[in-house]
Amino acid sequence: MEKKVIINIGREFGSGGRTVASIIGGKLGIEVYDNELILKAAEHSGVKPEFFRHNDEKKRFFTLGYSQNAINDEGLFKIQSDTIRGIAENGSAVFVGRAADYVLRDMKCLDVFVCAPLEWRRQLVADRSKLSLEEAEKLIQKKDKARESWYNFFTFGHWGVASNYDLCLDSSILGLEGSADFIIEFARREGLL
Repeated sequence: MEKKVIINIGREFGSGGRTVASIIGGKLGIEVYDNELILKAAEHSGVKPEFFRHNDEKKRFFTLGYSQNAINDEGLFKIQSDTIRGIAENGSAVFVGRAADYVLRDMKCLDVFVCAPLEWRRQLVADRSKLSLEEAEKLIQKKDKARESWYNFFTFGHWGVASNYDLCLDSSILGLEGSADFIIEFARREGLL
């Protein structure tokens, strides 16, 4: 792919947004950054990857060990933001979550939000995580609340609000593969591909 393509995928928990991003990356032959972003941020900052995984998309204050080695939410967000910007400046990428739409707001990107009805998400999470439908719903509520709080805190915006994105898509309508194809076609029509 000669043209640099940046696609940012925000998603409700259980909507299949991460899978949709992976399908897009595979079809376009470009790297997808989700958990990989955590490893890159850790690598660039010298902080252990476990630390980033444990605190990913959650608001809190935490310490790195003994004494005064402390980092707060803003420090973690800055490390991740710098990593996202560095990757985007050097080539094509699909970013999953982590407020990449906000971090890259001054770059030409396609910002997408993937959602789905609660019933569909409950079933997907229950099947994927071997949970009851009730347990899946509690996990969905917990994860969505944490993502919303984290996103709103750092972006001064509103997570999941259509006006923040170029495209909002209900993944239950076209399925995960169909949703990925639709996003790719939308990107083509927008002149990004």
